[in-house]
Amino acid sequence: MTIIEMLEQSALLTVLGMAVVFAFLWFMIISVNATAKLVHKMGWDKDVQESKNPPSGNTSRPAAPEITAAITAAVTEYREKERRE
Repeated sequence: MTIIEMLEQSALLTVLGMAVVFAFLWFMIISVNATAKLVHKMGWDKDVQESKNPPSGNTSRPAAPEITAAITAAVTEYREKERRE
């Protein structure tokens, strides 16, 4: 085999290898896009908890006075403890 024949063969193998990789990547992109469309069409992209419990309009209700008092007492006690140390 001459050097010219070896260069021709290596160029052919290079082009063939790049074509195979390109075809595989193209097939992968098509498959991922088709899967995404299928998942969206079937509704599988929705969160399970979101569909079972739709959010209500008033989610920010005030806390009970007992809870507010307990939190205030805990914060005050923590701050006093930090000052002593």
